[in-house]
Amino acid sequence: MKGPDEFVDPNPGRNLWTTVNDLINGFFDQLPMFGLALVVFVVAWIVAGLVAKGVDRMFKNRGNKDLGRVLSSLLKILIIVGGVLGAVTIAAPSVKPADLLGALGFGGVAIGFAFRDILQNLLAGILILIREPFSVGDQIIYKDFEGTVDRIETRATIVITYDGRRAVIPNGEIYTNAIVVNTAKEKRRSQYDVGIGYGDSIDEAKKVMVEAMSGLEGVIDDPKPEVLTVALSDSYVSLRARWWSLPERGEVIWTHERVLTAIKLALDKAGIDMPYPTQVHLFHDQTEATDGDRTRQREGWTARGDDPKSARLSMALSSEGKAEQDDRKDMGKDQNKDLA
Repeated sequence: MKGPDEFVDPNPGRNLWTTVNDLINGFFDQLPMFGLALVVFVVAWIVAGLVAKGVDRMFKNRGNKDLGRVLSSLLKILIIVGGVLGAVTIAAPSVKPADLLGALGFGGVAIGFAFRDILQNLLAGILILIREPFSVGDQIIYKDFEGTVDRIETRATIVITYDGRRAVIPNGEIYTNAIVVNTAKEKRRSQYDVGIGYGDSIDEAKKVMVEAMSGLEGVIDDPKPEVLTVALSDSYVSLRARWWSLPERGEVIWTHERVLTAIKLALDKAGIDMPYPTQVHLFHDQTEATDGDRTRQREGWTARGDDPKSARLSMALSSEGKAEQDDRKDMGKDQNKDLA
């Protein structure tokens, strides 16, 4: 049974209609606030667009349109978010800005963990655009990638390799790793090692090589080209030619080709030998009576009093005879295998 204080409404539909009517009246009462919130949001959107265009134009005039594009996008997003917060607090006065900021802070932490790599690349891209370790149009080397920087985006740097491929490199990797900027300076030095014979004059060879490089198309006069002696190799003296050119890849390659061609032709014209790798083999006959006596043992070289020409001839004949004996032995082994 119902208690004395309990009352059952005999007409529940009437209460439902009253509730709906109150909601409608409350909506119309809040309609001016909704309109004001909409106006605030629209104004924030328009201001964000104007600010973004102004920042973009300002940095474009300074020659850094990539940084202007990134900063204008970030400012536009921040202004729009501020407009949304303002519109929500106006439309719903019970919602306090502190509550919204707290919710955004918690959500920001969650978004930061979820999109950590994206945010890292975004921050690295902004730092690259601000500090400018390289710019659009520079030629860089990063690990296995070498080419021209096509553009710098908020997430990645686009590099066009020399063979026409596009490499998309995350900004976080570029900013935290070592890169080589080939076009950072106005000049770039190249070098190449050339071998000359031991019987040729080093000074004359250096002079010929420097004259061949001087005044050549692509070779910069200051600093002047130079040649250094860098090694005494097994069969030649190694001379290093060094010259300066413009830093672009095409200039370096074609100047390198011209320098090598000019040096080769100049050395040939001067009669300076560029020998092939050679080896000297000394044959020692252990059946000689002088075997073991280091004061008399020749080990392939001509002894005192011997005719050098006849000694070289005997060495050549002995080597040919040894080669014939080895061939005969190999033929005999092949015949025994066939018989077996």
